[in-house]
Amino acid sequence: MNAALYGFGPERRRKWILVDCGMGFASEEHMPGVDLMYPDLSFIEQRSEDLLGIIITHAHEDHIGALVEMWPRLRAPVYATRFAVGLVETRKLSEPGAPKIELNEIVPGNRLQLGPFSVEYVPVSHSIPESNALAIRTPAGLVVHTGDWKIDPTPYLGGTTEEAAFRALGDEGVLALVCDSTNVVRDGVSPSESDVAAALKDLIADAPHRVAITTFASNVARIRAVAEAAKACGREVVVVGRAMDRVVGVADDCGYLSGLNEFNPPQAYGYLDRSRVVALLTGSQGEPRAALSRIAEDEHPDIALSAGDRVIFSSRTIPGNETPVNAIINNLVRRGIEVITDRTHLVHVSGHPRKDEVARMYAWTRPQVAVPVHGEDLHLAVHADFARKQGVPNVVRARNGTMVRLAPGQPEVIEHVPAGRLYRDGDVIIGQADKAIPERRKLAFAGIVSVAIAIDQRGELSGDPAVEHMGIPERTRSGETFAELIDDAIAETLNGLPRARRRDPEAVEQAVSRAIRGVIRAHWGKKPACHVLVVEV
Repeated sequence: MNAALYGFGPERRRKWILVDCGMGFASEEHMPGVDLMYPDLSFIEQRSEDLLGIIITHAHEDHIGALVEMWPRLRAPVYATRFAVGLVETRKLSEPGAPKIELNEIVPGNRLQLGPFSVEYVPVSHSIPESNALAIRTPAGLVVHTGDWKIDPTPYLGGTTEEAAFRALGDEGVLALVCDSTNVVRDGVSPSESDVAAALKDLIADAPHRVAITTFASNVARIRAVAEAAKACGREVVVVGRAMDRVVGVADDCGYLSGLNEFNPPQAYGYLDRSRVVALLTGSQGEPRAALSRIAEDEHPDIALSAGDRVIFSSRTIPGNETPVNAIINNLVRRGIEVITDRTHLVHVSGHPRKDEVARMYAWTRPQVAVPVHGEDLHLAVHADFARKQGVPNVVRARNGTMVRLAPGQPEVIEHVPAGRLYRDGDVIIGQADKAIPERRKLAFAGIVSVAIAIDQRGELSGDPAVEHMGIPERTRSGETFAELIDDAIAETLNGLPRARRRDPEAVEQAVSRAIRGVIRAHWGKKPACHVLVVEV
């Protein structure tokens, strides 16, 4: 959920730019029913008249995915390269009711003037085309915001992270380096995308039957590498999954897939010889509705795999997705399908820099201030220590909501502003303080009992109580049914209440609820949610 604000000027006349506006994917285990997470941008929403622009570094979802949802609250012009503009338009803005965002295409190397900010796009190597760092110049100094990057002299597709460009910035004088921390806990340098392309070519060439490859849909270099490998050994490529379709379309429009054989739709799969097909699939993170998950369950309408076929996970499992990914792998292996991952073959490399690469960035730019970003607390802490060892005079530890003064004066944390998460719950956006999510977790853990009781004006029952329960075991350890225990608890409670008390609906609701929760806890060890409705007749 990348979203970084830069402000310049005295507080009452301060102008802002927002760098990236990304989303995150929710964990079903911890946030049942929630699909996506967005950053809480209420701080800048309240100052939107002073927001001069939204600057997109590259087109990954954690950098652009919240744009369509959040833009109506901000209504600032958006600046991005051609590929990012194409993906925003194709993925989101074509949907019914989408806002009419002001999208402006930027050419890397050119400067964009927004009030006191002069912003230059500086190309870097990453796992998606047209990734850029930003050189943000102000009268108070130059800030280099790296975005996502790595050093890859042979990236297979797209530009490289040029030493000369960053050395020139260092010679100009870098006030602060705001730098990616994702892989700083790993020593050495990241392998090259070209090494992955070579490994995939060998694995496709020596496969006896079908090959299915799942990767991040946005990794156009990987898509091209697969297509070239397939072409070299006389295989046809079938593209499966809407996200993959969208990226292929935009990449083709931008010229990144030129010279390749035409890709086939899923419907052509069944007509191709088993030894002459390569399927490019979505679903590398175990998404239940994605192509690979449905294929693993043998439920896809067009694509099927058989014993002896080969599936390659050309991706890294994002932390938190291990369970669904492992379930897919086990389903495939159980059916005799060969599964290859990065545990045994070089079929994936990260798009983020390891320690030696980060050290080179510090040597090139020589900043006065380091602000580690883009990582969990462990990554940020390791990066902060590492930056000090590179000789950076000032290192500022910032977390979500931290406001840092970079200049003038000593760099330091000066304020903590509202920050947090918004959740997409169906068609509704809710805040993280909303009770819906914790209530769902409770229901998932201990179930619910609903009771309706009709009582007349004399305090007598009018018919039997209506009872429904869900998520509760049928029987206790001793064999009694929970339904009987609940009925008995209701009857004993009502019989034990004086008639005057039975004429008080609130008193009846509280007493019956306590009794039901108590008896279930005594026999199960858990207390369910309990809703009691008393109807006066």
